[in-house]
Amino acid sequence: MKKNNVLWVILDLIFLIIFNAVFFVAGGTNHNASVWISYGFIHFAYFMLLITPMLIRKGKSAVIFGFSLYSVSSIYFFAELLTGVIFILFSPENYKAALLVQLVIAGFYGIALIVNMLANEHTAEAEEKRQYEISYVKDASVRLKGLIESVSDKEAKKKIERVYDAVYSSPVKSHPNLAQMENRILESINELEDIISTENKESIISLSNSLLAAVNERNMRLKRLN
Repeated sequence: MKKNNVLWVILDLIFLIIFNAVFFVAGGTNHNASVWISYGFIHFAYFMLLITPMLIRKGKSAVIFGFSLYSVSSIYFFAELLTGVIFILFSPENYKAALLVQLVIAGFYGIALIVNMLANEHTAEAEEKRQYEISYVKDASVRLKGLIESVSDKEAKKKIERVYDAVYSSPVKSHPNLAQMENRILESINELEDIISTENKESIISLSNSLLAAVNERNMRLKRLN
């Protein structure tokens, strides 16, 4: 285990060690049900705080996702710690109040945690979709620009430049229905790379015309879909 991991484990255990030491040394082991219920809820709240990193959605905004979940778990932990300590100190004989109050607090925490996780999932999916949409135009533009520089024939170069201009000026926003068409365009750029290596002018011009038509069709369909 790495030194950093060991230090984090030790840091996580400090609260448990101190809390349990105070709990058992000051109060012993003879407690009623309300105290043990509070004891259990406090440990549960702390456990949820520790496992919060495992609940964070990976992605570009992972830091923001983590902050929102940590905030919810931290508020729950401190609220539960305060509530639990109060019940432990007063130690009511009837356990129902301790159980119901802390169940309600845990219920609100569960709702807030799930709502935040769902919101994070939605945001992450939107980011992934946005990244895909950007990558189509960006990837195709970069590759076409490289092909322009590798073609010596002026007519063929001009044809590729027209395809590049059409792709570069294409809307970044996309639509799921256009995924196959966009993949075919990228595959055609692969074919164009292979043809350019053969220096077959007619084939380069022919495929460039097909590519231009496909790009324009993609953009027209996108307008109709949006």
